[in-house]
Amino acid sequence: MCGRYATTADPASLAVELDAIDETDHSSAVAPDYNVAPTTPVLTVVERHDRENPDADPTKRIRQMRWGLVPSWTKELGKGPVLFNARADSLAEKPAFRTAFKYKRCLVPMDGWYEWQTEPQGGKKASKIPYYMHPGDGSRLFMAGVWSAWRDPNVENASPVLSCSIVTVDSLGHLEQVHDRMPLALPRDRWEAWLAPDHGANPSLLEPVPDLFEQIEIDRVRPLVNSVKNNGHELIEPDIDRAGEQISLL
Repeated sequence: MCGRYATTADPASLAVELDAIDETDHSSAVAPDYNVAPTTPVLTVVERHDRENPDADPTKRIRQMRWGLVPSWTKELGKGPVLFNARADSLAEKPAFRTAFKYKRCLVPMDGWYEWQTEPQGGKKASKIPYYMHPGDGSRLFMAGVWSAWRDPNVENASPVLSCSIVTVDSLGHLEQVHDRMPLALPRDRWEAWLAPDHGANPSLLEPVPDLFEQIEIDRVRPLVNSVKNNGHELIEPDIDRAGEQISLL
């Protein structure tokens, strides 16, 4: 599962990098977020047709969405579970995700993600210890996601609320030591097929690429990330005071 992550992606620079259209609200700057939590607005990459020229090729677009997919039939925003993750093995069957899996797939950029392990503390109450998973070369990850556009049924001509879920799969290799699930990172050569808005996704796209995940490093970090009130680069810095214990995990 992926319930917290870090991202330094900026919509304008991301649009240039991906040759995409920045459709985010420019009224406020998007700052780096080292403690992204469910229901937070997050950056996503989609590929859609131009409404005024639907016969033209689709283009990549940077959009901000609520992290936690809201199914179209939801009667009231905020009611029910927060669907921030979607299991790859049930995407095609789960009512909340199957339509999105067919026609509304996205990428969610991130620098890395957090998971926790419950560890005994010398006879004291067990503590939740956070770990940060990230590419060793500092590159950005693009996670597979699905999204929806929900309109409040109680408001006439309501503006759509865009929301998304991050797709998860069974963890591979050394990542299993931290958690049995991980977000599905997609290599660049799979983006076009995943984002294509006019047809469903080949199930093979849901198979993780081992080479990509072998490059992921695991750092034990300080419990600062346990509170959503904390947000800064220090959250992803290794806990050097517990370095020996960190190495024992790997």
